[in-house]
Amino acid sequence: MEAGGTLLNGKFKFKIGKDGSVDKNKVICTYCQCELSYHRSSSSLKYHLMAKHTADVDSPPPPHNQTQTRLDSFRQRPMDPATKMKLTVAIAKWVATACRPTSVVEDEGLQNIIRIASNDWTYETPSRGTITHRVETLFQNEKSQLQLALGQTDTIALTGDYWTSLGNDNYLGVTAHYFTPQWELQSHALTVMKTEDRHFAENVAEHFMSVVREWGIEKKVVSLTTDSARNMVAAARELPFEHLPCIAHSVHRAVTVSLHNSPFDSALAKCRKLVGHFKHSPANALELERQQVALNQRKEELTQEVATRWNSTLEMIKRVNRNVEPLRAALALHSTKVAMPTATELEKTKNLEAVLEHCRYVTDLLGGEKFVSCSVVIPALCHLSRVMEITEDDPAYLIKFKQTFSADMEGRKDKLNIAWLRVATALDPRFKDLKCLSRPDRVVVWDFIRDLLRQQETERPAALDDQSMPEPEKKKPALMFAQDSSSDEEEDTVDQCIERYKAEPMIGIEDSPQEWWSTHKASHNEMASLASKYLATPATSVPCERLFSLSGHVVQKKRASLLPENVNRLVCLSNWLKDKK
Repeated sequence: MEAGGTLLNGKFKFKIGKDGSVDKNKVICTYCQCELSYHRSSSSLKYHLMAKHTADVDSPPPPHNQTQTRLDSFRQRPMDPATKMKLTVAIAKWVATACRPTSVVEDEGLQNIIRIASNDWTYETPSRGTITHRVETLFQNEKSQLQLALGQTDTIALTGDYWTSLGNDNYLGVTAHYFTPQWELQSHALTVMKTEDRHFAENVAEHFMSVVREWGIEKKVVSLTTDSARNMVAAARELPFEHLPCIAHSVHRAVTVSLHNSPFDSALAKCRKLVGHFKHSPANALELERQQVALNQRKEELTQEVATRWNSTLEMIKRVNRNVEPLRAALALHSTKVAMPTATELEKTKNLEAVLEHCRYVTDLLGGEKFVSCSVVIPALCHLSRVMEITEDDPAYLIKFKQTFSADMEGRKDKLNIAWLRVATALDPRFKDLKCLSRPDRVVVWDFIRDLLRQQETERPAALDDQSMPEPEKKKPALMFAQDSSSDEEEDTVDQCIERYKAEPMIGIEDSPQEWWSTHKASHNEMASLASKYLATPATSVPCERLFSLSGHVVQKKRASLLPENVNRLVCLSNWLKDKK
C-alpha cells in the first residue's frame, strides 16, 4: 500500500465509507470510478488497467478532487456493422496494395491497434478466409473496370517477359498500354501467369495468345515489346502483331560487348575488388563512412557491379571516383591486399563514365510508362551515334570502346523494327521534321504513312459492314457514290491530311505529344487514329521488369509456395490500385 491510501501510483484509492472509515478490501479506479475487490494482490487491478485503460496507463491519474465523471461518458460503444465492413474492405485493400500476407490479420498487434484507435475492445479482426474473399472480390471489380476501359480503345500495345520465383516456378508477365479517349496514356498489368511447359517459340506464342483471348482483345493488339531472346523473337514471328525488341536491352548489351576484353578491364577489376572489400565487411564500411565525414563528403555506400543490372557499371565507377580520397585514407589504416586504381586507371574510368552517362540517359528516357517513348528511339539513337563519334582528343582506349559500341549497335538496328519506329517518330509533333533521318529516308517514311492512311480508308467501310447497322434509304446513293470515287480524289485527300499535319507548328522537347493530339484530334482525325496506334507502344520491356520487381515482394521466402492464382491476383491488384492511392 502506498502513502495516502492509494495503490499503483495513485491509479486506485481505497473506498471511504459513509462514516469516514477506510475499507481496505475495496478500491476505486481513479479513471472510471469502478469499484473492485482488493485482497492484498494487485494482479486483478493491473489487468483492469490493461483491459480498460491501455491508452491512459502511462499518463498520471486525474486529481482526486476533480468532479466525478459520469459512467456513461466512459461506456464503450462497439463499432456499427457499416464501419466494420469499411474496415474489412480497407484491410483487404491494404493487403493487396502493400503485398502483405493474409495471415497479417491474425497478428494480435494489429488487432490491439484497431481496438485502441476505435475504443472498441470487443473488435475482432476478420479471418483469413474473409480477407481472401474480399481480395478476390476487389480483384474481380477492378478487372471489370479494366475490361471496360480496354473496350473503349481501338488499339493496345503489350509488353511481355518471363520470370522465375523463389519457389522455382516460371511466370509470364504481360502489361497493356493504350490511350484513353481523352488521350491519357495508361499502363496496366494483364496477368502474372504461371507456365509449366518449356519456353519454346510455339509455346511462348500460345501463352501470349491465351492472355489476349482471356481479355477479349485479339483484334485490338497491334504490337508486342519483349527482350531480344531468341525464343521471344521466334515466337513473335508466329503472332499477328508487330514485334519491337527492347531498346534498353540492346543498349545494355552493346555496353557489355564493348567492355569485354577492353583496355578498361584492369581498372574495372580493381574497382570491383575495392567495392567488395568495403561491401562485405561492416567494419570496413564503417571506416569508410568515418573517412567520408572527416573529409566533409557525403556519406554513401559503394555500388557493386551486377552483370544483369542496367547501368550498374556506371554507378560503380561514379561512386569510386567520388570517394577516391576517403578510400585511400581507409585503406591506409590497415594492411590489405586490396589496391587502389592508379592515376592512369582512374583517368580511364572518368572518361568511361562520361560516355556511359549518355547510355544511362537514353535508358531512363525510354523506360517510362506514363509518357510516349516509342517515338524517341530514333532521336535517342542518333544522339548516341553523335556521342560515339571519335574526336582528336580521344585516347586510344576510348576510341576502341566507341568503335566497338557503334559497330555493335549498328548490327542491332536491323532487328529493331525501324519501320515502326520511324512512323512513330513522324507522328510525334516534337520530331515530325525527321531531322534524325536522311532526306531520302524522310520521303520513304511519309510515303509509308500515306499508304497507311489509304489502308485505313479502305478498312473503314468493312468495319461499318461488320457492325450490321441498318442505314436509311436516302444514304445508300451517297455511300455508293463514295465507293465509286476515283483513286485520284482519295490520294488528294490523304495528301491533304499529311500536309495539314506537317504545316502545324512543332512543339518543344519538354511538351507532351498526347496533350497536343488531344487538342488537335478533331482537325487531324485520320492522323490521330494512326498516332494512337503507334505512340502507345513502349520502347522497352521495363514495365514488365517493374512488374516482376513487384512480384518479388509478393512471393517472398515466407510465401514461396503461394498459389499461382493468388500471385496473379495480388500482383495485378497492387499494380491496378497504385494509381488510385
